[in-house]
Amino acid sequence: MYSIFRHWCERLLRIPHDPAPPPGDEATTRIFRAAPNYYRYLLCVWAIRSAAGILALVGAIVIPVSMSVYALVINGQNWGYLLALVPLAVLTLNLLLCLFTLAVVRLEYEKRWYLVTDRSLRIREGVVKVREMTVNFANIQNISITQGPIQRLLAIADLRVDTAGGGGSSAPGHQKAAENLHTAWFRGVNNANEIRELIQQRLQLLKDSGLGDREELISATMPAPISAAARHDGVKVSPALLGLLREIESEARGLRQALD
Repeated sequence: MYSIFRHWCERLLRIPHDPAPPPGDEATTRIFRAAPNYYRYLLCVWAIRSAAGILALVGAIVIPVSMSVYALVINGQNWGYLLALVPLAVLTLNLLLCLFTLAVVRLEYEKRWYLVTDRSLRIREGVVKVREMTVNFANIQNISITQGPIQRLLAIADLRVDTAGGGGSSAPGHQKAAENLHTAWFRGVNNANEIRELIQQRLQLLKDSGLGDREELISATMPAPISAAARHDGVKVSPALLGLLREIESEARGLRQALD
């Protein structure tokens, strides 16, 4: 049954079946997934939420309606039995909803993956609301690991990668948006240290190749500094620009003489 649901979601929502390395980086791409214990953690969260929903329905609908049915029946109004169909229908719908959300939880776990290439990170998560993020190594500023008490119990952790531009407006809404745009998460992995070391190694290789440092890239692409001796009417100009201006002046003079 679940395989049919997964196949239907993949076709309807156009979800890729498996992660695919970027073209040209197949040999060096490492693919990571959330640990099985992370799925168990999601199951516990699902069970708590489902139980809370059922208890709320029982308290708000099942008990009051059952008391009303009992009162009607003891007064000889047998049509009160029909009223008992209301809580039965509500509980049935809630059970079907719980099964649907359970399938979605499992599908979201299966469709969550993290790719580490030579130059970037690629993260994909979500089924109904899909979130895909690509982080270039040149923009990475910080790599950290967070692990709460439950995560330590399950031997999993979250790897956080902060990129440039994460700071910004002081408004809470802007901070949340900035965190979503400038923070990448490897959630529920059981090899966070391995992933961090891999990213750091590839960052170092990229930096050694001269392609990973943004400041070096900017300085390499900027023109040579203008000499203080190359001045024209008190304005600094480069020697190349000065030669071009002289050539234009010479042509303008020749054109003026021809017109005269």
